[in-house]
Amino acid sequence: MRLLSLSLAVLISAIGTEVPLWAEASTPIRLWPGKAPGDTQTLAAEQDTSKANDGKVAGKSVIRLGNVSDPTLTVYPAPADRATGAAVVVCPGGGYHILALDLEGSEVCEWLNSIGVTGVLLKYRVPARQDREKHAAPLEDAQRAIRLVRSHADDWHVDTKRIGILGFSAGGHLAATASTRFNQSTYPEVDAADKLSCRPDFSVLVYPAYLTPDKADTNVSAELTISRDTPPTFLVMTEDDPVRVENVLVYTEALKKAGVSAELHVYSSGGHGYGLRPTALPVTHWPDLVATWMDGRGLMKK
Repeated sequence: MRLLSLSLAVLISAIGTEVPLWAEASTPIRLWPGKAPGDTQTLAAEQDTSKANDGKVAGKSVIRLGNVSDPTLTVYPAPADRATGAAVVVCPGGGYHILALDLEGSEVCEWLNSIGVTGVLLKYRVPARQDREKHAAPLEDAQRAIRLVRSHADDWHVDTKRIGILGFSAGGHLAATASTRFNQSTYPEVDAADKLSCRPDFSVLVYPAYLTPDKADTNVSAELTISRDTPPTFLVMTEDDPVRVENVLVYTEALKKAGVSAELHVYSSGGHGYGLRPTALPVTHWPDLVATWMDGRGLMKK
């Protein structure tokens, strides 16, 4: 098949044409039938915390969603004329404090649609809960999300063996944690969906954070229990990223030692938090590389 690996610039230019490159997003689906597990705090109302003087990315503002206590999934089904059957759970970043909901969420799901992949936007709980590890509640949400996608595979026209996870920054750490901690369920069983596997079939980490402990360049963070069953992984980062490029170097080496297939791309410049909005820097083309990697692994077959 001919891979439709389109940049966001092409997507923007196509808006208004007769054939949309993505389908209409679903109404958000609550992850939990009641209160999310382990939550005891009462947060302020969920809201966009962006301020007028906050930095923009590629000339556009960013939704910085805070105080998330009711996590949800929003499904962006791949258009029927190009659907491959693959799906990706998308985890926005934000330091486990907020979620960059459009930059690293909805815009990414729309790009996935353009290459025939169903995007599933995970709005996970932030900020980090008191007296819990920063990733504890988000990991519960991520495991539940993957199981729900598998449980709805027939409804959403998804192949249960081609469900991946993609994350940015803290969301990249969350994707890595979900890709290495799938043998241990983090919450009590809620319904039949929780009998299904929460292991992603592949993982994409874009400028991931927290893969190594602070001030330690040679060890993977303790919560990332890499094994030979860790799914194939694609990683991208820049050398000038303030989060430290060692995150991906150390993690990739650990994957290699475990016998896990990995592809790593390191660019000289680009910083952090660019999402997939087009810029003049070469790193802006990382979505094309991901699409090629997925296609090469047989994830894009119809």
